[in-house]
Parts: sequence; structure tokens; C-alpha cells
Amino acid sequence: MTELTKKRPEFRNINAFKDLTTYRLPPAGWVSILHRASGGLMFILLPLIVWLFDTSVSSEISFARFSSAFSAGVGFVPGWFFKLVVLALIWAYLHHLIAGVRHLYMDARHAVTKEFGKSSAIFTLVVSIGLTVVLGAKLFGLY
Repeated sequence: MTELTKKRPEFRNINAFKDLTTYRLPPAGWVSILHRASGGLMFILLPLIVWLFDTSVSSEISFARFSSAFSAGVGFVPGWFFKLVVLALIWAYLHHLIAGVRHLYMDARHAVTKEFGKSSAIFTLVVSIGLTVVLGAKLFGLY
């Protein structure tokens, strides 16, 4: 009889405006979401990647056009905006690469613990953002 009187768990719908603003996503969740976002960003910017590669290796004249895109811009797009887009692409590549290696390591070593997930997620975020800052400083001519 105690099984029948036991209270069942109560499930409710979440309110996106109230509940999502207070929800704290763990670092592994952020890495997972950003891994998907970086893959999508690289897919969307694939025509730009092909154009960048083509103009950088075709000839000396096309390389000069490639270099001027970062200073003078291309068409109506100014050079600083072009650099920001390329910086976003750099971040997307670095984050996707490091998060992918993290997932491969976890799959190969069966390292699926809460502690390792948190520490490797923080490592992924710190290294991808750190390398992006270093390469962004080089892109914007700070060194």
C-alpha cells in the first residue's frame, strides 16, 4: 500500500524568460553549445574560407589583393570588419578543434567523470580564447 501512497515527482514546464536567466550551465555545457556554434559558423563562412585560400595562393597579384582586404576592405566592407569576421573564424576553428580533441580523448580513454568533464571544459575554454586573443593581436597588428 505504501507504493500507491508515495508522492510522484512533479514536472513543470519552464518559463524561458524567468527560468533560463537564472539557470547556471556547467562549463561542459558551454563547451558543447559553443562546439556546435563554432561548427555552424565555420560552415556558414565556408565560401569566405575558400575565397581567402584561393586569393592567397593563386598569384602574387591575388595575394596583394588578399592583403589589401585586411587594410582597405573589400567592396563596401571595411577592413576592420573583415578582420573581425576573420577573428570569429579563427575562434571557431580553434574552439572546434580543441573541443573535438577533448571529445575524442574522452571517447578513447573512457574518461567520462564529472570532475574530468569540468576540468577539460575549462581547459578548452581557456586555451581556445587565449589562442584567439594571441592570434587576434597579431591580426590587428599589435605585435
